[in-house]
Amino acid sequence: MDLLIAAALVVVLLAFLAGGVWIGLALAGVGYVGMLLFTPRSPGDAMAVTIWGSSSGWTLTALPLFLWMGEILFRSRLSEDMFKGLSPWLERLPGRLLHANIIGCTIFAAVSGSSAATCATVGKITLPELRKRGYPEHMAIGTLAGAGTLGLLIPPSIIMIVYGVAAEVSIARLFIGGVLPALLLAALFMGWVILWALRHPEQVPPISVRTTLPQKLAASISLLPVLLLIVTVLGSIYAGIATATEAAGLGVVGSMLIALLQRSLHWSSFRDSLMGATRLYCMIALILSGSSFLTLAMGYIGLPRQLAAWVASLGLEPGSLLLVLGVLFIVLGCFLDGISMVVLTMAVLLPTVTAAGIDLIWFGVYIVLVVEMAQITPPVGFNLFVLQGMTGRQMTEIARYATPYFVLMCVAVTITYWFPGIVTWLPAKMIH
Repeated sequence: MDLLIAAALVVVLLAFLAGGVWIGLALAGVGYVGMLLFTPRSPGDAMAVTIWGSSSGWTLTALPLFLWMGEILFRSRLSEDMFKGLSPWLERLPGRLLHANIIGCTIFAAVSGSSAATCATVGKITLPELRKRGYPEHMAIGTLAGAGTLGLLIPPSIIMIVYGVAAEVSIARLFIGGVLPALLLAALFMGWVILWALRHPEQVPPISVRTTLPQKLAASISLLPVLLLIVTVLGSIYAGIATATEAAGLGVVGSMLIALLQRSLHWSSFRDSLMGATRLYCMIALILSGSSFLTLAMGYIGLPRQLAAWVASLGLEPGSLLLVLGVLFIVLGCFLDGISMVVLTMAVLLPTVTAAGIDLIWFGVYIVLVVEMAQITPPVGFNLFVLQGMTGRQMTEIARYATPYFVLMCVAVTITYWFPGIVTWLPAKMIH
């Protein structure tokens, strides 16, 4: 009977989505139907209270602020300055300027929070430059596809805020927990580029002009604004000076100052950034509201508790459970975006994960890593869409270029499983 109820609700959800109903409204609709048919409780007042409660929490205010910060920086000269500051230091590294994609995405991700924005902003500058200098297209696109996903993992991460709200865990600790895994992933990407360059030295263009140390130091001045912004946002959280929401406010002020100093903040760009952040936040807030009501409805029906009991009865070790969940998220990533995946599944999965004794901070970073993989899996990998629009290449071709980076993400997940301290060590050191 329970399986029939679950199957019926899944059919209702798929029918809503196939009919073009917005994801947030579809989730709320499934919850309404579930409560109406399978519980004695009236869904109307429960829906009103739940949606208001989920959308008016103080924790959620960090999300629109980080979105706005990313929108402001997206319209500044930040990525151009990053390339200018990084390229002189990469002359002697095997692979040379291909590393600019990885390092540039790592830096921009620390002030963006969005995978698509990171990929588009950095790629807008690096792809034409790499093409002009004769770097292989498959490596230029592949490194950008892989490194662009770091926008999800490096704080401030939009999807971490969504997970933190859903799982009711500290967003600040989630942010700090994502730092070392993100650096590990960036190091793996750079290691692959170095290995490829050593095997194919003939495909790496020679250095046209060697820069001296004073020239490198002078170019590095271009990196100062973004590094100061990163230190302000992440440093204030790590030191316990600011909450995630307060750090987001500091980030907005800092991004405006950067844009003002670069003379790229005008009334039109200010308005566009504000409207862009508002539209994106409204979409996410609607999804979160629908998900909260669906969570409540499933709680009344009892599905999460029964699913958790069923999974517990299977006797799966935590490793086996995580492997199954990883495959589930990668499959879901072929059809859904990352935020939708998290809000659709957390209501059911969190009781199961908690019963398995898995740390919820660690699990949040694990979820983000797996969702990152989904960003470069066809047919609905968001980074693949972005790169297709920028390069005009076929989706399957871009996915093939990104395959080594997908494999490296699998390696990163395995490493964090065997060495969980990579995630949990820094949050444990945070000042309370």
